[in-house]
Amino acid sequence: MATPSDWLAGARPRTLPAAVAPVLAGTAVAAYVDEPVWWKAALALVVSLALQVAVNYANDYSDGIRGTDDLRVGPMRLVGSGAASPAAVRTAAILAVVVAAVAGLVLAATTAWWLAVVGLVCVLAAWFYTGGPKPYGYLGLGELMVFVFFGLVAVIGTTYVQTKSFELLALYAAIGIGALACAILVVNNLRDIPTDTDAGKRTLAVVLGDERTRYFYALLVGAAAVAVVAVAAASTWWCLLGLLFLVRMVAPLRTVIGGGEHRVTGPALIPVLQQTGVGQLVWAVLVGVPLLIVGSS
Repeated sequence: MATPSDWLAGARPRTLPAAVAPVLAGTAVAAYVDEPVWWKAALALVVSLALQVAVNYANDYSDGIRGTDDLRVGPMRLVGSGAASPAAVRTAAILAVVVAAVAGLVLAATTAWWLAVVGLVCVLAAWFYTGGPKPYGYLGLGELMVFVFFGLVAVIGTTYVQTKSFELLALYAAIGIGALACAILVVNNLRDIPTDTDAGKRTLAVVLGDERTRYFYALLVGAAAVAVVAVAAASTWWCLLGLLFLVRMVAPLRTVIGGGEHRVTGPALIPVLQQTGVGQLVWAVLVGVPLLIVGSS
């Protein structure tokens, strides 16, 4: 019988900043170009958090029943460890989807009903990441889909439900947030290259190999920095304060890139997940606060 702490660990709280950051960024853009609608921002946050938890539980369930987690070196998985039955974890994923769907339907009803279709696509993407007969997470497409859904869709969608307009500024912010969301997944898959290879899970990290995956992580951090400049150029130069997120990224970059022959591997990469998530949250705050202040003045 899984304990409450087991279920919390299964929700993978280290990944939750990736759900908060896009809502912060999207709301800040809404505040700059128009007026923020705080109750809609709150509902968007519920949708984002619930979908992130749903993805994590669905991933736990699907990888667990496939046997991918049998030799897992990362955080504890509920199914793979035997702490919870596959049916229970699947039910937890469904409940998280229901929470996201209820909040999402309220947003769609008060903004535009076609957003319900976008929400359905997000749910399907969450399930087929590792679920179904041909999960795209096993085909090296995980990072692309994370960029699309936890970057572009999450940020632009958060802005749209508050302003009812598509903003180029939101796209720039989405690129920065999406790049760092991808970086979180890249570290996760870098850690799991040996076990994923043995299990036949062909992630992008498995395709690229250890060396190139590490430099891909650095490239994504660089892309997030370029996005800060793009946001500043399209709004206020105070947003260049966002480049200070790089200070927070020094430690994870050093862990991933540095070390030569003694590079950190396996479970020792787990702290980088949280560090990268915090770095993404710092990006959103340091870019978002100037947008909020200038927009309200």
